[in-house]
This record gives sequence, structure tokens and C-alpha cells, in this order.
Amino acid sequence: MADYLYEIKGWEELNTIELYQLLALRSEVFVVEQACAYQDVDGQDPAATHLLVRDDSENLVAYARMYDTRLAGKDYCAIGRVCTAQPHRREGISRILMERAIEHIDHKFKRPITVSAQAYLETFYQSLGFDTVSEPYLEDGIPHIRMVREK
Repeated sequence: MADYLYEIKGWEELNTIELYQLLALRSEVFVVEQACAYQDVDGQDPAATHLLVRDDSENLVAYARMYDTRLAGKDYCAIGRVCTAQPHRREGISRILMERAIEHIDHKFKRPITVSAQAYLETFYQSLGFDTVSEPYLEDGIPHIRMVREK
């Protein structure tokens, strides 16, 4: 497996190249590959913490964002826009990405974590300590489930 650099940055720490790369990767995976027409720039990014994964050529190969949210009257930290570039899948990057995100949230935010997971990834998220708390629902035409990881 190649060496990857995992970096966590606030909105104000992102430079224009990083912002361009993360928006391009999200678009590549969610809009083009998964054929979802949706509003990716949703207002959450400025308040989010961004986890970027780069290869040794400084290409962004995986990404996730973390932000505060409130569900059913309870405060959570959400992990969303989790994506890995297609050529880098099956290398374990997504697992390490999620482990780093969980570790960061447990250390800095100290609250339960929620994800709106694509339903086919339920077992993956369960292996990271998440429990399914909803029936499947459609989000942008793709079956999703709400999952929560309590401390």
C-alpha cells in the first residue's frame, strides 16, 4: 500500500487548491460516478472540519467532513461527504479515513457521531462501532440509513 498523508483542517486553513480538489473529488464520486444531481455546496463546509488524504504526488485521493448537528433534540457530530477516488478503493484508505475522523471527534468534540450511510455500506460502518437507527430512506435517489456511534 502506498504512503498517504492524512490532514485535518478547518475551513480557514484550506487553500484554494485544496478547496478545488475536495469539491472536484466530491463531484467526481457523488455527481458523476453515482449520477446524483444534488446541491453539493450546501452551506456546511465553512463550519466543518475537513479530513483530506493525499498521495505522495499531493493528489487528493479521499475526503470526509465533520460538523456539529442536532437530531431528535440531541447534539451529534456528523461525518459526511465520505469519498475515495475510484482508483484508490480497496486499499484500506476509507477505513483509516473513518478511524481518523472518529478519533478526532472523540478527542475534540466528545459527542456521539452520526452518519447518513449508503445502505450497502451498513456492515462497514457497523465494523467501526456504528449502530443502525433508522429504516432505509432515499437520499438523492440512493438508499441510505441513519447510523449512530455512541461513546
